[in-house]
Amino acid sequence: MLERLGMPRRSSTATLGVALSVAGMGALCAGFKLSALSLFGAGIQLLEKDWRARHPEFVGNAAERWQASLSFYRETHQNGTNRTLHLIGIPLILGGAAGLFVSKPLSPTRGALWATSLGAFAAGWALNLVGHAAFEKRAPAFSDDGLSFIAGPVWDLQELLKFGHAR
Repeated sequence: MLERLGMPRRSSTATLGVALSVAGMGALCAGFKLSALSLFGAGIQLLEKDWRARHPEFVGNAAERWQASLSFYRETHQNGTNRTLHLIGIPLILGGAAGLFVSKPLSPTRGALWATSLGAFAAGWALNLVGHAAFEKRAPAFSDDGLSFIAGPVWDLQELLKFGHAR
């Protein structure tokens, strides 16, 4: 099915990497912060391992790897509507994740923060996934390059700064 959508079949390493990363996000939403970090970190490591296996020609340093990730992110976010949805969605994801880290699920004192953070986190992901499915017509960048979890927010910040300077 992925091939029909113009997407290559994922390796078992990449599939497991995505699954662990998503499980980490689920653990964070449930309030299991250390498990969330462990699962997410393991997923990112597997995605990076898969990326390097698919790019044996790459022999660069960390700065060059970072630039490769930013370039890939830019290439996979060409549709204007998708980019706009990401400019809204990524801050919601980041703010939601921060709130989930500092709050406790259903706590009498911090339950409202947890619920708001969970809503922001989910809404941000929904916007990003709709952007890819309906407008970009390709899988999210992180499924091919785990560094996109970091490159995305950085790239979006750069885009916002460019927009601010253009005014």
